[in-house]
Amino acid sequence: MDAVAPGPRAKKLVLVVAILASFVSFLDGSIVNVALPAIENEFGGGLAVQQWVVDSYMLTLGAFILLAGSLSDSFGRGRVLTAGLIWFGITSLLCAVAPTASLLIVARALQGIAAALLVPSSLAIITSTFDDNERGRAIGTWTAWTGTAMIIGPLLGGGLVDLVSWRLIFGINVLPIVVTLVLMVRMPRQPRPEAATRVDILGAVLGAAGLGGLVFALIEQQRFGWVSPIVFIPLVVGIAASIAFIIWQAKSRAPMLPLSLFRARNFWVGNVATVFVYGALSFGTFVIVIYLQQVAGFAATLAGVALMPPTLVMLALSGRMGDLASRFGPRFFMSVGPIVAGLGFALMLMVAPDINYWLQLLPGLLIFGLGLSITVAPLTSAILGAIEPARAGIASAVNNAVSRVAGLVSVACAALIIGGTLDIDGYRRAMAATAIMLVAGGIISGLGIVNRRLPADAVNLPDSGG
Repeated sequence: MDAVAPGPRAKKLVLVVAILASFVSFLDGSIVNVALPAIENEFGGGLAVQQWVVDSYMLTLGAFILLAGSLSDSFGRGRVLTAGLIWFGITSLLCAVAPTASLLIVARALQGIAAALLVPSSLAIITSTFDDNERGRAIGTWTAWTGTAMIIGPLLGGGLVDLVSWRLIFGINVLPIVVTLVLMVRMPRQPRPEAATRVDILGAVLGAAGLGGLVFALIEQQRFGWVSPIVFIPLVVGIAASIAFIIWQAKSRAPMLPLSLFRARNFWVGNVATVFVYGALSFGTFVIVIYLQQVAGFAATLAGVALMPPTLVMLALSGRMGDLASRFGPRFFMSVGPIVAGLGFALMLMVAPDINYWLQLLPGLLIFGLGLSITVAPLTSAILGAIEPARAGIASAVNNAVSRVAGLVSVACAALIIGGTLDIDGYRRAMAATAIMLVAGGIISGLGIVNRRLPADAVNLPDSGG
């Protein structure tokens, strides 16, 4: 049943709700890193606990974000968004009061499931509310405002950790959630689904088991070793479940990951590049923020401020780079951008134990931000431009999931690269590995991406890093 077309004020309200609903998810992803040393100081557990606090959230978010799109289509976008907000609020409070590291990690995993419900549903209500002529600008506005979470998160998180407690970084989520739920009462009713969409429950279970087994083995091998049954069995289960997931997606009538999308050259090449670029982004920033606090002695607030320059550069330049890529094609930008970003991390190898932020870290961070600015919008445009507009939603969801899983796995590999304790040698190995991943992403793009005429509004679509 078609809903009455909403007026300008109603559309503005829908956009505000979509921004707020997604903002809490993006904020939580950017605010936690600066609190990791404080969490480890209270609970102990070393690097493994810090990895799990990040990866338990990313694991369930990456595993269920595609399923969330199906749930939104089956049960209604408004309902799923409301459920996600309420569940995110409850799990945020559970994180805030967790008495042990184990319970915090479990609460973070539950929080990731809620986050998976928020982003697809918030984009879906924009799609269903705004017509073709308005949609690109609306999504661009959504992207700009949710992107500010990358700036606010580290600064706000550092201030709360230094002045109050790391627990408040989770408790503060309740305020925007309550405001969003109140606004949703006044929001135009979302159209109900005309027919139920089949939900790929088996695919979600296999995907979660595959990711969970692999991530558990990668993180815990530092404590138990690869030959221990505690590590070896989850590793085998994870590999088997991942293979079964791909086989099931090829056979399923309603797969959560439509493999047919990967027949488009720019789509599959772009997603392979996404693995390297976003894996590097998650891993590199994870290591830097911990190093600045635990080794260099930065306060949490200063560590948050120290990582702001790349985001500021991205906000200033990404739109312009997207416009240029729409005119000249994405191949050059996707090739050069990751390599420039990799050079930024290579420069950060200059960091000494007695760190000079202005000379040893800031130049590399600025060059990294420049490279990322050159990369992100063209990458998104190439991937979504390779798929017909009717399937842009699922194409965006797949790329979002790929970027989340890439970050999840790269952080899980931290101990393999830096060892059990982060010192100057481990930091330098991490910076070198990050630079290599970024350069690899650029080379893959240069070899595989084909320039095509892209829609003028493609650069206004949300980037895949979430």
